[in-house]
Amino acid sequence: MSATAVSTPSGLRVPRWAAPVGVTVLFAAAYLVFRGTGTLPHDKEAPQFLAITELREWIDDNRNESPLFLYFLNYVRLFVGGLYDLFLTVLYALGWPGITGVMGALAWLAGGWRIALPAIAGVSAFGFLGLWESSVATLALVSVAVLLSLAIGIPVGVWAGLSDRVRRAITPVLDVMQIMPTFAYLAPLALFFHIGAPAGAIATMIYAIPPAIRITALAVSEVSPTAVEASASLGATGRQTLFKVYLPLARSTMALAVNQTIMMALSMVVIANLISAPGLGGDIMSGLSRAQVGIMLPAGVAIVIMAVMLDRMMTAVSRRGPHAGLGRVDLVAAGALAAAGLALIPVLPRVWPEDWTINLVAEVNAAVLWAETSWYPVTTFIKDLTTNALLNPLESVLTSAPWWLVALAVLLGAWRVSGVRPALIALGCLLAIALLGTWEHTMRTMTTVAVAVLVTLLIGLLLGVAAARSPRYSALQRPVLDAAQTMPAFVYLLPALALFETTRFTAIFASIIYAVPPVVRLVEDGIKAVPAEVVEAAAAAGSTRGQLLWKVQLPMARQAILLAANQGIVMTLAMVVVGGLVGAGALGYDVVLGFSQRTDFGLGFVAGIATVLLGVMLDRITQGADRRPSPRKRKLT
Repeated sequence: MSATAVSTPSGLRVPRWAAPVGVTVLFAAAYLVFRGTGTLPHDKEAPQFLAITELREWIDDNRNESPLFLYFLNYVRLFVGGLYDLFLTVLYALGWPGITGVMGALAWLAGGWRIALPAIAGVSAFGFLGLWESSVATLALVSVAVLLSLAIGIPVGVWAGLSDRVRRAITPVLDVMQIMPTFAYLAPLALFFHIGAPAGAIATMIYAIPPAIRITALAVSEVSPTAVEASASLGATGRQTLFKVYLPLARSTMALAVNQTIMMALSMVVIANLISAPGLGGDIMSGLSRAQVGIMLPAGVAIVIMAVMLDRMMTAVSRRGPHAGLGRVDLVAAGALAAAGLALIPVLPRVWPEDWTINLVAEVNAAVLWAETSWYPVTTFIKDLTTNALLNPLESVLTSAPWWLVALAVLLGAWRVSGVRPALIALGCLLAIALLGTWEHTMRTMTTVAVAVLVTLLIGLLLGVAAARSPRYSALQRPVLDAAQTMPAFVYLLPALALFETTRFTAIFASIIYAVPPVVRLVEDGIKAVPAEVVEAAAAAGSTRGQLLWKVQLPMARQAILLAANQGIVMTLAMVVVGGLVGAGALGYDVVLGFSQRTDFGLGFVAGIATVLLGVMLDRITQGADRRPSPRKRKLT
């Protein structure tokens, strides 16, 4: 059978592109006929929004009479608040000499002097930036959130790793938790736990738990069955096998779970400031509200330093073998650092002296103003071209098309790409969005996500292919990707705001630079995983480098590329609500508005649910495409 045509019962040969082109023409004709009808316009005063707002008012009025609050939620808040106060008291008691010495000692124990020196420099940088107290508060908040996340996530992850039934049961919950925009956690948490450090720590904990559970479950499930069988044959109990076999052999991967939990917690602490969580988030939000990058940048740099410092420590721990011990020199050096720091507590001031700080606010603001003025023609051209060529036309089509036509198009497209089940899930999500009354704003958000993902995949493919084909370029690019993946989401708003001010394109630009690093990594790893024998055989047959790429490497890396598309979509959606702070509009703005305006709580709550539904729809379609065989394999079967 030809690769470009199919045979009909009458013997005619129809090109394979005829069916999709014909369906596209039919949809275009239907759009032209029914355009402007069944569009489900947005109504801010919709009954469902008002009902949820009234429910919030009722909860607030009856908070002190409900057994749920009196005997459970209030005690949870008090426990988390007490834990945060304990950490903060200890850190303040240590002061900057003690924290520097103890952190240096822990870093030395983790990876030697190469990790300890950057850790000491990083802790000192908090003081030089004039952000010592905010950094200490952030460190305390992250410590509490990570401790609680691991206390819950590791046992659940171990359970899921030992039981397929448990893993299947919790996977949908973890999917929703990871797709749900970070702002969506804040409104209900503020409702149940008020505002302040306890609510911020709980919000950060919820956001950071999924990777702890997923990676721990993966680590336990990958333990060699031979080792488990040997333990059982020697008469070990289930408990002994768990603590003597599973956990020691899964140690290095579980250290990665701790690492990812810390990174997720650091990316959430800025957003948690919206419910009055203390720390560096307050400095970033202050600069954002005043549109001053000079105020935001030092706090953003401090968070990045904290993230890189903790990341390097945990990475060093994860690379150690399960039986690797510490040398006497390492123990003595770490003890000396800790002792020196503690000994200096009564000698030096506990709070970093203001005379030692560096104030760069005016200089940074001046540099940003110069960039805005000098690069204005270029940035304006890029912004206007993207808006007029992509954003406006796509948004016009999606918002003026009948809702049933969009739903039918998504159903057929998902069916073609991923199969029946993902298609039905996608249809169910769209119908739920229509019933929630957020259709118009969801279509606007879908426009933003589509454009951001398109550009992200284009850049990711180019950089990933270049890295896969050039080891030298890959070595140069990898440190940049490492640094980019440790930065919290809010940090990406700094260059976006500096270049494009507060516009819809600003949110897209921030989403792109946030989502590109994992896409590049996945594409690079997928192409490198293509068997060398296949590449050599194609080269021996006379294929050029271009033919090798298009005919061999990209088709065989299809699953990795589809996974990259999935991650690009998920990470872009994670920035949707953040983008609502810098002009993105649509669902992101609704969530922010609902959180900031008490009378619009219902609107923001429902917008968060709609964002989750949109994420589930796109996630299931791309995951289904990943699991489905390629069109060529389907054609040959």
